[in-house]
Amino acid sequence: MGEEKKLGLLPLIALVVGSMIGGGAFNLAGDMALGANSGAVIIGWIITGIGIIALSLVFHNLTTKKPELDSGIYSYAKEGFGSFLGFSSAWGYWLSASLGNVAYATLLFSSIGYFLPIFEGGQNVTAIIGASIFLWTVHFLVIKGINSAAFINTIVTIAKMVPIFLFIIIALLTFKWNTFVFDFWGNHGFSWSSIVEQVKSTMLVTLWVFIGIEGAVVMSQRAKKKSDVGRATVIGLISVLIIYVLISLLSLGIMPREDLASLPNPAMAYVLESIVGKWGAIVINFGLIISVIGAWLSWTLFAAELPYITAKDKVFPRFLAKENKNKAPVNSLWLTNGLVQVFLIILLFSESAYYFMFSLASSAILIPYILSAFYQVKLALTEKTYNKESNGFKKDFIIGMIASIYTVWLIYAAGLNYLLLTMLLYAPGILLYKWAKKEHEIELADSNLDKFFMIAVLILAVLAFYGLIIGKISI
Repeated sequence: MGEEKKLGLLPLIALVVGSMIGGGAFNLAGDMALGANSGAVIIGWIITGIGIIALSLVFHNLTTKKPELDSGIYSYAKEGFGSFLGFSSAWGYWLSASLGNVAYATLLFSSIGYFLPIFEGGQNVTAIIGASIFLWTVHFLVIKGINSAAFINTIVTIAKMVPIFLFIIIALLTFKWNTFVFDFWGNHGFSWSSIVEQVKSTMLVTLWVFIGIEGAVVMSQRAKKKSDVGRATVIGLISVLIIYVLISLLSLGIMPREDLASLPNPAMAYVLESIVGKWGAIVINFGLIISVIGAWLSWTLFAAELPYITAKDKVFPRFLAKENKNKAPVNSLWLTNGLVQVFLIILLFSESAYYFMFSLASSAILIPYILSAFYQVKLALTEKTYNKESNGFKKDFIIGMIASIYTVWLIYAAGLNYLLLTMLLYAPGILLYKWAKKEHEIELADSNLDKFFMIAVLILAVLAFYGLIIGKISI
């Protein structure tokens, strides 16, 4: 058996930054402009900034206060709310990671299509074949070992920041204030109802580009020092937040919102092309290709890690706990990338593949995020971890409440359709949960809370299926 090498602070930061700054960063300005003007975008970033920082601090606090829960985001839900919600947290995270990789595949080959028209659009037959080849190349790279893949991700993360910083510098120099403030609140001026709808439209976009803040937490078992996990999460988050705000706001000062919203993927390439000419689009598209490759690699690591961890913890079926001689979760990798391959084929029958897949990935991960935030609140209120007279208890309770409110708001902002479609994906997990309990000979009966949530998931899944049949919900 090969000796497992642990990850230091820099690779952990690279995993966090690399997983967040994927394809979404390069199309962020266009996705934000689809439903919001400059004023609403600013409000959306204020809400997102407060909420996402609180959520990152939740992960930081939990790794500090509960270092024994080294299974990360899944273990918080299980410890706080029981086995079924723990399972659901892992299941939802795994689904989100898999769907995210499908979105990355679309964006990657859309960008390659800028140079090779045979892949144009990112979801024709040729692009799906190319994405499938890349999928299995990454698969066998990760099978070689988690540490070698993480090292490659560190190099890729550094390389892909170059075109992003180039864009920010040029956009700062050419920013037009009059363009930015034109139609600041929308065609009909300021109104609360309009602003709320505009801000809601930005929420899944901003959540999508921040998915990955828990990346170091997911890999916490493989970290050299547990203290590095929380530090990597906070450092990565603050750095990426600044970059995202600059990308989206500066773009609104380069061209009008309507023009920005109508740009093809990746919007950043065409914004820079409008300033400096064709070479700008070439640089950004190359950057996007590097970026998506890195993010795809990161999310392959995360997606494979969760079934492996939960199988070891007797929540997922036993066969997913198998490692190869390089300490890679080999069966979990096969299952994960097999699912991604199925979704890649489904892309051929979907019209707006990238937008749909990233929205569904964002919606699927909300359950793990919500349960982590709720556990922070529960921990502050009920555990002896805190001295109830200290400011630490009050601070962590407030952070947990802010993160909880933010994640609940995200469900409201995403809308009913995405909630129903997400439950359609969660429902098959109940069968896997029951199978795993039987296989591991766990005789403990499900709690009333477990049964309630199982029934709720099934009812919402049936409603989603009915909505698809009658055409009220579309894919």
